[in-house]
Amino acid sequence: MPKHYRPAGKKKEGNAAKYVTRTKAVKYLQISLATFRKLCILKGVFPRDPKKKVEGNHKTYYHMKDIAFLAHDPLIEKFREIKVHRKKVKKAFAKKNKDLADRLLNRPPTYKLDRLILERYPTFVDALRDLDDCLTMVHLFAALPAVEGERVQVQRIHNCRRLSHEWQAYISRTHSLRKTFISVKGIYYQAEVQGQKVTWLTPHALQQVLTDDVDFNVMLTFLEFYETLLGFINFKLYHSINVNYPPVLDPRLEALASELYALCRYMSSGRVPGNSEPAGLIEGKEDEDNKESSKTDESELRLAQLQHQLPTNEPGALMHLVQESTAADADDADAKECRSLFKNLKFYLSREVPRESLLFIVPAFGGAVSWEGEGSPFDETDEDITHQIVDRPTQSHVFLSREYVQPQWIYDCVNARIILPTEGYIVGRVPPPHLSPFVDNDAEGYIPEYAETIKRLQAAAQNQVLPLPSLGDEDMENSLVEAIIDRSESNDIADKKRKLEMLEKQYHDELRMEFEGKTFSNRTADNPPDVVDKSDTKEADDHVEDSHKQAEKDAADISKTLMSRRQRGLLEAIEINQERKKDKVNLLKKRKKNADSSASAKGR
Repeated sequence: MPKHYRPAGKKKEGNAAKYVTRTKAVKYLQISLATFRKLCILKGVFPRDPKKKVEGNHKTYYHMKDIAFLAHDPLIEKFREIKVHRKKVKKAFAKKNKDLADRLLNRPPTYKLDRLILERYPTFVDALRDLDDCLTMVHLFAALPAVEGERVQVQRIHNCRRLSHEWQAYISRTHSLRKTFISVKGIYYQAEVQGQKVTWLTPHALQQVLTDDVDFNVMLTFLEFYETLLGFINFKLYHSINVNYPPVLDPRLEALASELYALCRYMSSGRVPGNSEPAGLIEGKEDEDNKESSKTDESELRLAQLQHQLPTNEPGALMHLVQESTAADADDADAKECRSLFKNLKFYLSREVPRESLLFIVPAFGGAVSWEGEGSPFDETDEDITHQIVDRPTQSHVFLSREYVQPQWIYDCVNARIILPTEGYIVGRVPPPHLSPFVDNDAEGYIPEYAETIKRLQAAAQNQVLPLPSLGDEDMENSLVEAIIDRSESNDIADKKRKLEMLEKQYHDELRMEFEGKTFSNRTADNPPDVVDKSDTKEADDHVEDSHKQAEKDAADISKTLMSRRQRGLLEAIEINQERKKDKVNLLKKRKKNADSSASAKGR
């Protein structure tokens, strides 16, 4: 009998016991495939890739511990109750029992995901690290059309829009936005929240079409979890700056701000700052409520103030609500720089520009902004406006006291952290290239021309002289000294090698002359030593360089032979990547050269 023989029906070992296929997992949990998929998404269970696939390579495997983890979750029982409830409703409609069907529809079984948030993210930092996909998904569904009868419920879209606005209001108030970039996919943003960098993508303000090649059931399951997660994060962030969550807003202005971020009208005529109600109405309310207890008076007055204070679902309005917070902000260098970038500047947005994005970015960097439309804080005729953001070639009327620039100027100023000159962004001109702040030009090996221009402008704004790349003053001096020493040592070595080669050549010449029977005097008469030395200097230098290259190549070949197969494969992959980068840089340089030549030809 073999040593590891096991009779049929005995306990399994190895990968056969550790992993199970999806079909067997669904059968073990006694649920449908759709419910299993939804449960895995909510619980954060993903397929595994075992080294030895017992059932075959064409099947999906899960770890047995994950399946046991799912089997003990209370959500399975809730999903079974929902399934039973749907069957009861269907049976009631089939029996034409409308009263029973209405009672069942009014009392459906519900569940909450609060426990799962704490289970998957034990600390708040863990939730912030996993926020990128959450924000991207929520902003995507917030941009979908809220139409009845579609595959996405209108209430879900409104909830996504509210959550995204609350998040952007917090980012604007705390000046946490760091980078932004406009691409074909949408607009990228990066913010720094409690030391964690959060990057998300928002779609362009265009008409979205729901396609048939997307499984909305899976996306809605992810969205269900992300809505709960973002709600908890907003709650934590708002309470960290002493602001109640969720904020109570004015439903009367909801229709005016359905597709834009609105600003609050704190300083309206006849209204007190912090309260949008007329003073006479407030006094009347106070007289009526004097009969009740003082605690009830304060609570109702505060509720009335909050209800009429700000528009509903308006992150610009939420931003002003957050501004009332007295919490001390973290005054680091980045926050100070971002807070004062657009300080003392007033912007006015025309109707053709990306209004929602600019209403989010400008206040995040300390600027005041308004727009063309109802509910704006100040009109276009305001004389304090310094910049008007337009994107059409002709204007009906032009104010000489302000500058008319394209929207790209705002994004480039944010990424450069300085106020760039507006000459290149004047309406009607082709703006400079929009550079991505997420690309490290030094690591890529190619620095665009406009990036060098921005570096010079940044140095001029800071009254500094540009040092060598990635070097300070002391490091620069040390590096110069080391470079001089290395150069002198290399020159000495080259001279010694050259002298040895000359002596060796002279020795071979003397041997040849001895065989030929010539004397030393005849050799010196034919070829003086100085002449020989000068004529062979260039050849000796070339020979030294070739020897250096050959030595480096031999050392690389020897090191490759000593490597393992895996290390050799990694090295080859690195070399291939470097070659691709070089080819990409050469292609960019070639394109730039062709563009410059064509531009000069047109100029002629």
